[in-house]
Amino acid sequence: GYTTLGSPENEAVLILHGTTGSGAKMLGKDFGGELFLDGQPLDARNYYIILPDAIGTGASSKPSDGLRASFPQYNYDDMVSAQYRLVTEGLGVKHLRVIIGNSMGGMQTWLWGIRYPEFMDALVPMASMPIEMSGRNWMMRKFISESIRRDPAWQDGNYTEQPAITQFTSVFYGLATNGGSQALQKLAPTSDAANAVIEKRLNAPFSMDTNDFLYQWESSKDYNPKHLENIRAYVLAINSADDERNPPALGVMERELPRIQHASLYLIPESEETVGHGTTARAKWWKEKFAEFMQTVPVQVASAEK
Repeated sequence: GYTTLGSPENEAVLILHGTTGSGAKMLGKDFGGELFLDGQPLDARNYYIILPDAIGTGASSKPSDGLRASFPQYNYDDMVSAQYRLVTEGLGVKHLRVIIGNSMGGMQTWLWGIRYPEFMDALVPMASMPIEMSGRNWMMRKFISESIRRDPAWQDGNYTEQPAITQFTSVFYGLATNGGSQALQKLAPTSDAANAVIEKRLNAPFSMDTNDFLYQWESSKDYNPKHLENIRAYVLAINSADDERNPPALGVMERELPRIQHASLYLIPESEETVGHGTTARAKWWKEKFAEFMQTVPVQVASAEK
């Protein structure tokens, strides 16, 4: 599944979404509304914007189509392979001006640069790090998997009603690894206010199928972007200082980015207005920096440097 904006005659841009999202969701006011409209950095009149649905979500093949837990296990490498085939075989694109990916899409952006180093001029991986899935980031994801797989209501994926644990797990994980410490404190300055936030989220509509949800989160288990030195594109990594899943205190970016010839980091400062891991989904925080960066990126970078 995929969505496109603009003319195929224009420079192509690939936008990659986060876990359980879809390409169409990137059209919302906080992301596409800040980037794709007239006069904005990726004005759809001037670019061919491609927004794929990852395997397992949106209009792409997924367990809920019928196979349930017999659906083949997939990972980020499979997603990137499918995206590449969509872009090249399906849409006939021979070169990308830039790939922008957020969260899961950010991790896939690193993989794109390593696997297809001559296919794009620029990479903008956001809310992600170029290291093996590990530490608290994986531990919390493993709890999603175990919570569902250990629930008798899951029935090895053959449930007749959606297990209630799925929404509970989604809310718990979301509050534990997203939202920003300052922003959540501002939102819930008392225990009563915090309880109200939890109750609202636990009682909100939740339509995602449990097997689809489980497969999406488990797909990150073997993410490991080796060989960063293969990247030829110009890289602007964008993270937020309060990202719960990719904390800057680990020093990963300072250690890994020097392995890439043209790479820099923009770290969005923490505030009561930023929302932790979710900050980069709001393009207002980084679109000016992105526009400045793209002004410095030559066309056909990899080919010119061969």
